[in-house]
Amino acid sequence: MARWRPPPPKGTALITREGYEALRRELEELWHRRRTEVVPALAAAAAEGDRSENAEYIYRKKQLAEIDRRIRYLDKRLAELRIVEAPPAEREVVFFGAWVTIEFEDGQTRRHRIVGPDETDARRGWISVDSPLARALLGRRVEEELEVELPSGRVRIVLVDVRYED
Repeated sequence: MARWRPPPPKGTALITREGYEALRRELEELWHRRRTEVVPALAAAAAEGDRSENAEYIYRKKQLAEIDRRIRYLDKRLAELRIVEAPPAEREVVFFGAWVTIEFEDGQTRRHRIVGPDETDARRGWISVDSPLARALLGRRVEEELEVELPSGRVRIVLVDVRYED
């Protein structure tokens, strides 16, 4: 028996120019891959005969469905996104697109960039504007101390630096 879950809340429709271009490139690559690789391979597998026991045909149908699902999502999402290019007038306050340096109670520092939910990347330090940490930082100024409820628990941090270009 499946458990019903309500749909997740829609992510913020903001994105950086870099993130928007990456999504657009992904969409173009998916269309190219669909046309040049998957559809011809599916047609070749279908031509082999009995499709009910043809593993290659079944695999290519699933692959095509995954690509089509991602293409539909990207088409819709790109249409609703709003690109934020210009830094805010108040450059010492945390807004979308800011690079922030935070210091934890134990002296450890971390640097993050606040980006849209479609372009988060933990390895690069890019966090979603919808994340608990980013929500707590928005509107804050350098040297402000705050408490944040993170998945690992409640922590105290100090905002050390805010920058908008890197």
